[in-house]
Amino acid sequence: MPEHHPHAGPVPGLGGTVRAGQEEPALIRVRLDLAYDGTDFHGWAAQPGLRTVQGVLEEALERIIRRPVRTVVAGRTDAGVHARGQVVHLDLTQREWIGLARGREDLDPASSLVRRLGGVLGRDGRDVMVHGAQLAPDGFDARFSALWRSYSYAISDSTLTRDPLNRRSTNWHGAPLDVELMDAEARSVLGLHDFLSYCKPREGATTIRELQQFSIHRDERGLIVARLRADAFCHNMVRALVASALQVGEGRQKPGWMAHRLSAQVRDSQTRLAPPHALVLEQVEYPDDGRSPGALAARAAGTRARRSSTEH
Repeated sequence: MPEHHPHAGPVPGLGGTVRAGQEEPALIRVRLDLAYDGTDFHGWAAQPGLRTVQGVLEEALERIIRRPVRTVVAGRTDAGVHARGQVVHLDLTQREWIGLARGREDLDPASSLVRRLGGVLGRDGRDVMVHGAQLAPDGFDARFSALWRSYSYAISDSTLTRDPLNRRSTNWHGAPLDVELMDAEARSVLGLHDFLSYCKPREGATTIRELQQFSIHRDERGLIVARLRADAFCHNMVRALVASALQVGEGRQKPGWMAHRLSAQVRDSQTRLAPPHALVLEQVEYPDDGRSPGALAARAAGTRARRSSTEH
């Protein structure tokens, strides 16, 4: 059933802006699943004068809906970072949603939105692709309802594995790496911790996170792949963790250094960042609201409460 937001601000629909004294239109929430090559973007978040993923997506939505449409993303990505499984939500009026079908009963509004977004985004390049659109379950919030996010990071430590076709998404590291040692270091920082040593803290924000997965292995191509999953990641956290594992794997730091850095809880000159272009947001997972009605709203409320208690 569509989600209603009776306290949302005035929204201009296809019939014009709501006037004083008129009832504001009920809104329905739409989920979009998308992927993008972050090479030519200045990150996710819209910034004046810069090409960003959010900016490009919202410009495309405005062309289709014929008004500014605000999007909320599951996880912001930095400049140069890619996404294979990004999720956003946006709110439309019922009239706007139905209008996507252009009066055709045989046309699904969701399919029409995906097709039309593909057409508009294609004029600006082919580095953003919307794979799916759907009416979101009641209580869904792309950011706050998420259970976890997962990332991958690909590294080549040999000229034998340097494929020019993958150069935009692989870190060509200049020295051989001890993968088993890196994996042991990765596992040493799993769990619920204050990751201040591995984050760029924001004013008033917490750096406490639950790192649920951090594994490093060599795949069938010979590339070293790091996989990370957490309830949420603070700014620069993934790149800082990978960079620290690289330092141990190369022999620049001794085994046990990552756990030592974690316990030190200090961000200094030893906190380094791996290059962004090899990082990919792979997946965002949400509660199964079909099996547990109300789970999405409960998760969003719980996340907001925790953020409010720690960040304000």
